[in-house]
Amino acid sequence: MKFKELAHFIEQIEKTKSRLTITHFLSNLYKKLNAEEIKKTSYLLQGRVAPLFEKVEFSMAEKLIIKTVASALSIEKKLFETKYKKIGDLGLTVEFFKNEIKLFDEKDLSISEVFDSLLALAKANGIGSQEKKIQILAGLIRQLDPLSTHYLVRIPTGVLRLGFSDMTVLDAFSWMIKGDKSLRPIIEKAYHVRPDIGFIGKTLKEKGIEGLRSIRPKVFTPIIMMRAERLSSGEEIIEKIGTCAIQQKFDGFRLQIHYVKKHNEVRLYSRNLEEVSEMYPDLIEGVKKEITADEIIFEGEAIGFDPTTGNFLPFQETVQRKRKYDITEKAKEIPLKLFAFELLFRNDIDYIDIPYNERRIALEESIIETGKKVENTILIAPEKYIGNEKDIEIEFQDAISKGLEGIVAKKLNGIYQSGARGWNWIKFKRSYSSKIEDTIDCLVMGYDYGKGKRTSFGIGAFLVGIFEEKKELFLTIAKIGTGLTDEEWRQLKVKSEKLKTTNKPNNYIVDKAMDCDVWIHPSMVVEIRADEISRSPVHTAGRTMKESKSGKAQELDIPGFALRFPRLERFRDDKKPNDATSLNELETMFEKQGKKSH
Repeated sequence: MKFKELAHFIEQIEKTKSRLTITHFLSNLYKKLNAEEIKKTSYLLQGRVAPLFEKVEFSMAEKLIIKTVASALSIEKKLFETKYKKIGDLGLTVEFFKNEIKLFDEKDLSISEVFDSLLALAKANGIGSQEKKIQILAGLIRQLDPLSTHYLVRIPTGVLRLGFSDMTVLDAFSWMIKGDKSLRPIIEKAYHVRPDIGFIGKTLKEKGIEGLRSIRPKVFTPIIMMRAERLSSGEEIIEKIGTCAIQQKFDGFRLQIHYVKKHNEVRLYSRNLEEVSEMYPDLIEGVKKEITADEIIFEGEAIGFDPTTGNFLPFQETVQRKRKYDITEKAKEIPLKLFAFELLFRNDIDYIDIPYNERRIALEESIIETGKKVENTILIAPEKYIGNEKDIEIEFQDAISKGLEGIVAKKLNGIYQSGARGWNWIKFKRSYSSKIEDTIDCLVMGYDYGKGKRTSFGIGAFLVGIFEEKKELFLTIAKIGTGLTDEEWRQLKVKSEKLKTTNKPNNYIVDKAMDCDVWIHPSMVVEIRADEISRSPVHTAGRTMKESKSGKAQELDIPGFALRFPRLERFRDDKKPNDATSLNELETMFEKQGKKSH
């Protein structure tokens, strides 16, 4: 397919707000593509030339792209910048000048030709790489038609942002094959193990749905991590899963470790699939020395400890290890221990669908423990098999007394539910100062400008929401203007500055009363603590509408949920937008809160 035709599909997608319509557009597009084109197009629609977990970046700032465009079109840089300020969109500005200037012989380049050029641009590094990047991008701008250049320049700037997620693409794959979304569960299960949207699309095109049934983990391709359900008593846990393995819930960084002994290579991935290997050299060395498997994928929680006292450090100190600079010095100051708690793959055996108690045995066999735990970097997470509610409560109280978050209960015959929140893992956390048993992970959706003291911060309140999974929407639950330190306000502003978007994203459902001065692209997740979940007519989480006989929405029937006295607990850089607390989870928390107050 020619890139020009893809540009027209992107234009259609950009103009619609309906997720179903976008799904149909994508499905029709994929039907026209061959296997290799599906792979490359899927990455391009994400604004990339590789899976999200691979460190392949364009490394071209907006100023450099403006310089490239001016050079490619042989116009004054100031002229372009003046027009850009007036139009407010880089892609539209390039399209405008391409329509105005008829100096070049345009070529009908294919998707593969454009993709391969962008891949070469991204991989250019070292001496002379900036000139090479300019040359490649300028060449594409000259050769492509105006509409194509509109979307082309948005890719290296990271602002393609078409308003749909990988889940919409998975639905489109099902529509491509079956004409409905009935194949989504099979496709999604494969995607959770191999979260490479290009690979999934290519496999479907080449081998059909049967080709996905045999998908297995692959070392150095991160597996989407399993999540736990919530309960608030030992009685509920025993009632739900019976005798279970109880582990203390550490408050650190959850990491997924991939290791191949033959190549002496270790890669570490965060919860949001970002490779973070460079940040934790001490863990890398620990894995190489203390893991016996030839190849392995396992998970653990990294926690800072004081080498003088041997005590573990609170999250506020452990979090200092998440950095891009001065890594070696900080590693000496705050060394890490990794408590391994899950095995997913070892020596060519897929452990995902193997019962937990068997996974645990294989994990223990994979780690060397000297007996002097102070010398070990990789430790097995301690656990106990417990079959009664009283002993679970005792374990919980013991964890709390140590300053930990609580405990996790694991179903002994439960499988690892990649990408899912299931009853095979149950977390037991409690907050005695609040009616709510747990914190809430929220997406930052936008902010209002600061007033008074906060004028200097440029931000005075921020809007947060939770995730509605079925329709992939974000619904508001609080606008927060207090409870942050000055440094946290500054940090929030810096993070927000990189994510500003001209219009409210299509998947945000916001009452007019909660409109923001500045909208934020869905990316930043924060952990919020609140005293209570209440009802509010100005928030959209859980809000329902009455319908008239004509089917049109009328006045509010049930007001939405809102957080009472919300305050920022911490930024969750390790979580993606879809990891935000779901509407179903919030409804359950609201119900439990009601029982607690009686």
